[in-house]
Amino acid sequence: MGNAGTNISDTPSFMLTGFPEMGALEPLLTAVLLLLGAGSVLGNTLILFIVKEEQSLHQPMYYFLSLLAVNDLGVSFSTLPTVLAALCFHAAEAAFDACLAQMFFIHLFSWTESGILLAMSFDRYVAICNPLRYSTVLTDACVAYMGLFIITRSFCMVFPLPFLLKRLPFCKANLLTHAYCLHPDLIRLPCGDTTINSLYGLVIVISAFGVDSVLILLSYVLILRSVLAIASREERLKTLNTCVSHICAVLIFYMPMISVSMVHRFGKHAPEYVHKFMSLVYLFVPPMLNPIIYSVKTKEIRRRLHKILLGTKL
Repeated sequence: MGNAGTNISDTPSFMLTGFPEMGALEPLLTAVLLLLGAGSVLGNTLILFIVKEEQSLHQPMYYFLSLLAVNDLGVSFSTLPTVLAALCFHAAEAAFDACLAQMFFIHLFSWTESGILLAMSFDRYVAICNPLRYSTVLTDACVAYMGLFIITRSFCMVFPLPFLLKRLPFCKANLLTHAYCLHPDLIRLPCGDTTINSLYGLVIVISAFGVDSVLILLSYVLILRSVLAIASREERLKTLNTCVSHICAVLIFYMPMISVSMVHRFGKHAPEYVHKFMSLVYLFVPPMLNPIIYSVKTKEIRRRLHKILLGTKL
């Protein structure tokens, strides 16, 4: 190969990018992201504690919610350190292996969240369309197997990504667009052929996000058909109300992701900070909003929160 490219051993680090173009607003953005990160950690920790302590929440829907909370904590802990380092201390450098590890975990948690939301939609489908079979279909063992399958599927999808990158020579300036490492950002930098990386990335996006979103939509079509068959309007609204939290969780996960994708594809002439901001919304907002949504919509969680915060029962 000669001097055709710089080997990975000669590429010890990547430069992460904050928001230098925002100037005086950068400290405000840092404070907002720190607040979102702290809210996410506190909210999801409280959800895990409440589900563990509240006996009435020991049922499939809340087991999936606990898995979602653990996953959201993972998203926060895997992104917040480098983002704050880049924004607060301008320590905008990540070692090559550390960058690959961060990329692995960010994508792992993203695909896992998609799988959890699909499992939660299946839970709502069984609860509404086959309520008499709910306890026999969604047993504790079934929930455990579903959780294990979701994590294994995500791991198997993401595992090849670091190795596919490691085989490539890097000879361009190792400047990343974001304050964290993402696969679409990293595959712009090698001077070798990245066709396999791009194709593999496309395949796993379609087979995970694409399939999951279609199945979630299908489950709600079936749920809506079942709900419309209920004679009483009050009963229809009551039944649909049990899906509101999950619908909100799906929307706050998929809408920012679709927005990021649209900006990358059709907003090529948009300012650089727009791309960065949309990606931060995608990573930081859902983990913070999920606990709030479920706390507002779940009576048992509200009651326990009230007891924790005020030391009294409602």
